[in-house]
Amino acid sequence: MHPAICDFKNEKDYPLSTLSEILHFYAEAGVDTPLVDTPVDRFSQVDTKRAQTQQAPVATRSNAPSPASLKPPIDANASAPSTLSKASVPDDAKIAMARQMAANATTLEELREQLAAFDGCNLKFTAKNLVFADGNPQAAIMFVGEAPGREEDLEGIPFIGRSGQLLDRMLAAIGLDRQSVYIANTIPWRPPGNRTPTPLETEICRPFFERQIELANPKLLVALGGPAAKALTNAPEGILRLRGNWKTHLTGSGNQIPVMPTLHPAYLLRNSAQKKFAWRDFLSVKLRLRALTD
Repeated sequence: MHPAICDFKNEKDYPLSTLSEILHFYAEAGVDTPLVDTPVDRFSQVDTKRAQTQQAPVATRSNAPSPASLKPPIDANASAPSTLSKASVPDDAKIAMARQMAANATTLEELREQLAAFDGCNLKFTAKNLVFADGNPQAAIMFVGEAPGREEDLEGIPFIGRSGQLLDRMLAAIGLDRQSVYIANTIPWRPPGNRTPTPLETEICRPFFERQIELANPKLLVALGGPAAKALTNAPEGILRLRGNWKTHLTGSGNQIPVMPTLHPAYLLRNSAQKKFAWRDFLSVKLRLRALTD
């Protein structure tokens, strides 16, 4: 950690070059979304709490303070955005609400509106935009990823960053483009710091992405990455074992759709040697799509 971060009190105490280094450190650590409008001095809060603890008399059984009196002081200067106050621990009722709202949608546009109105997933309150879909909803093939990244969150469109550019080149290699495919994610909101969505977050969003697949009704699904492959097929294996093997996704109406699990473009950017396996998977997709559409 940069030494200036440990004793940072006032931005006026440091030159612009040091402040720039601190911002670069935060960005590399995934801290790129402010949660409050003004900075909060956590060090002074700790000092205040420690001083109050040292000054407080030793309590006896007869005059022991109540648990409420032991709460740390609240900083009046720290005010979170109003949307954060809506965040809560998801429960069965919210999951049931997600199922009901998804089932009520009869078109993809209605599903998008229902998803935008749904407050049961806390990822919504830290994301900038809902990332619903891109491409052609009437396409015979649908690509499903895991969750939006930083660029996708800013624009509200899936796969537009570096991994999206690689995906475009992979599509072009088998004669496809964004006008001939439909692209979505299992999670429509970016997790903070691009972390992996939790199983609970995936289950909360499951009714929506399953309904999205059902309404789009593609002939073929391509799962990009392990989390998407597991969400679509319920397979326990990792992506390196799943990839290249055709699986099946069962929709709510009982329709069985072939699924090709393959490596996520972001993974391929970090592991170029694995691109040959993704190429084999895409060739298999090309042949299967041709057989289903001819």
